[in-house]
Amino acid sequence: QVQLVESGGGLVQAGGSLRLSCRASASGRTFSTYTMGWFRQAPGKEREFVAAISRGGGSTAYADSVKGRFTISRDNAKNTVDLQMLSLKPEDTAAYYCAARRAGWTGIAYNDQYNYWGQGTQVTVSS
Repeated sequence: QVQLVESGGGLVQAGGSLRLSCRASASGRTFSTYTMGWFRQAPGKEREFVAAISRGGGSTAYADSVKGRFTISRDNAKNTVDLQMLSLKPEDTAAYYCAARRAGWTGIAYNDQYNYWGQGTQVTVSS
């Protein structure tokens, strides 16, 4: 069982930056055994993949829309996974969700492949 709590969302102007953080409370399995991901959902749209990071942090993946602007990282000693967002655009406005999956790297971009989800944190980018 994993409980995930996101923080760091807010209102920012276009071109600005935000850093989201997700803290995990894991029981039964250590945090380092979970592949972690960030997803987002804008009003009226489906939840979409943003970024993922492997258990040890050695592999990362990004949606094309955020590649080069967002960076995912994790600290297994602190049970956290962060999403650094630079050069934000109005189209980045969404609720951002942290997710954990017991499985490995295959299928990381599909939200139905994740076992646990946080409550989300809102990011609003004004033009």
